[in-house]
Amino acid sequence: MSHRQSYNLNLGTALLTALKDCGATEIFGIPGDFALPFFKIIEESEVLPLYLLSHEPGLGYAADAAARFNGKLGVVAVTYGAGAFNMVNAVAMAYAEKSPLVIISGAPGKSEAAGGLQLHHQTRSLESQLKVYEEITCDQAVIDNPAHADRDIARVLDNCLRYSKPVYIELPRDLVNLPCPTIIPPQRDPVDEEAVTTCALEIIERLRQGSSPVLLAGVEVKRFGLEAKVGELARKLGIPLATSFMGRGMFAEQKTPLIGTYFGVAGDATVAHAIENSDALLLLGTIYSDCNFGIAGQHVDMRKAIIASDREVRLGFHVYPNLPLSRLLDALLDLAHPIGDAMRWHEPNYPHDLAVDDEPVTPDDISSAINDLFHRHGPMPITSDVGVAHFTVMNVDTVPLAAPGYYAGMGFAVPAALGVQAASGNRPLALVGDGAFQMTGWELGNCQRYGWDPIILVLNNCCWEMLRTFQPETKYNFLSDWHFTEMAAPLGGVGIRVETRRELFEALEEAVQDRGRFRLIEIMLPPAVQPQTMTQFVAGVKKLSVLGKAS
Repeated sequence: MSHRQSYNLNLGTALLTALKDCGATEIFGIPGDFALPFFKIIEESEVLPLYLLSHEPGLGYAADAAARFNGKLGVVAVTYGAGAFNMVNAVAMAYAEKSPLVIISGAPGKSEAAGGLQLHHQTRSLESQLKVYEEITCDQAVIDNPAHADRDIARVLDNCLRYSKPVYIELPRDLVNLPCPTIIPPQRDPVDEEAVTTCALEIIERLRQGSSPVLLAGVEVKRFGLEAKVGELARKLGIPLATSFMGRGMFAEQKTPLIGTYFGVAGDATVAHAIENSDALLLLGTIYSDCNFGIAGQHVDMRKAIIASDREVRLGFHVYPNLPLSRLLDALLDLAHPIGDAMRWHEPNYPHDLAVDDEPVTPDDISSAINDLFHRHGPMPITSDVGVAHFTVMNVDTVPLAAPGYYAGMGFAVPAALGVQAASGNRPLALVGDGAFQMTGWELGNCQRYGWDPIILVLNNCCWEMLRTFQPETKYNFLSDWHFTEMAAPLGGVGIRVETRRELFEALEEAVQDRGRFRLIEIMLPPAVQPQTMTQFVAGVKKLSVLGKAS
């Protein structure tokens, strides 16, 4: 790494400048005593805007969603112990789902650490927090000397971008104002171009020899900003392109031969047949997880698949290491020529034309209502929580989407919507169940501070429906009716409760035309009524479970 000893900035400002140079556009934070000196620098330097939320889990979700939508670094700043430990679940999800999140934690000063006293917020040892974050981040740096901090920070930020996974930086509070050398990105090791070309040639030949080649795009395509390249590759090859369950929402702005989202027995049968019967399946940045492949109608033979993810490519027994997905796509595009006719494949058909009447609302009605709304007023980015909300989104037209499809942690959608609006300026639509809203819905109170105005759909069936479905005999999955709409006005928004399809249509139409404050639409759903996709998913999981026990 080229290294210039320039000390123009203090450590805190140098870090903020490096974050901005790496693409970060804002910081989400909650101050605390060990982080106060760094927060003062954030505020006074104005290098990046600071958005304060109320609870660390929501903080992590907001930054994660901002990173997913912008394809850039998401940044959170918290205090030591009580702050950083409180955000572990959100960071774990970002790690599992490959989101580039930078966690900056204040820490006790060096003199305090050497004083011999147990410090507040400390657990077993002062290093306990670092040890926890080593499990859920791909790189870490504990800054103990500002003179060497530039190299550690540069390495950590580079790895965050390289692997699209969270990283951790710990800043003792008595060091942030000391001089720091200019932070210069390290020089990356060159990629073996001969290996790239050889790999691309082998992939093209494998696709050409296959009788039913298919491309399946996963989250890495989104994380590394490769949607346009993958879409172009599908067009050049003339073969169908689908997204994984986790990749739902990709290619919303691309003219691409997209046949839909692969979701096994819970999804489109044509898409499932194409994926499961392909003898030349090219997996691009797809996580091989239960949510993506666990409910396949028939086994997906990975021995015949071409797997490009985690900076390597596998073709049977051939493995090409240290091969970035972006570089592979460039080589494939240079070699691509038509080998199929993707035009014969159907495009996904999602429900529209809500019946505007006085019948009770069902989750499938919500999908139709959203599709109709977008047809009338244009698309909006969507954030979704798990359970009924996420399965409802599976029937919404392809628009940018952020949802915890793999990690499946609750409470994501509302703070994620705030993160999306802060990072992009676009008004989002969030779908969240009543159980998840109880966890983080209160972050909506911060909208009035920053002028955010998301539209929030709370799907309220007074139940943890996803859990009840798998164990219907229990009573603990039923929830009280909290009347969320009555809490909207004190939080600075407008709330309305709807029960019929006509009321839903009118509430959405009114919400989309009201700007400057959040709109909360509480949709009362009949008990045990599910989206069709969720019913099929549960049936598939139960069937596989029975088969597993029988074997």
